[in-house]
Amino acid sequence: MTLTVNCPTCKAPVTWDDSFPERPFCSHRCRLIDLGAWAAEEHVIEGRADDEQDVFSEDLPER
Repeated sequence: MTLTVNCPTCKAPVTWDDSFPERPFCSHRCRLIDLGAWAAEEHVIEGRADDEQDVFSEDLPER
């Protein structure tokens, strides 16, 4: 059984095997478009506003 998914960028069908090494994207171009969207903060992962402060503040010396 062959799994087929849609490219997250252009929605083209992608066979999930070695014939599409850029999977889940259909091409290197679509992969770069998606990367650019993350870099431009068009895609985000929701979280609390103070999550980042909690992660990095424990590495800092106390004032």
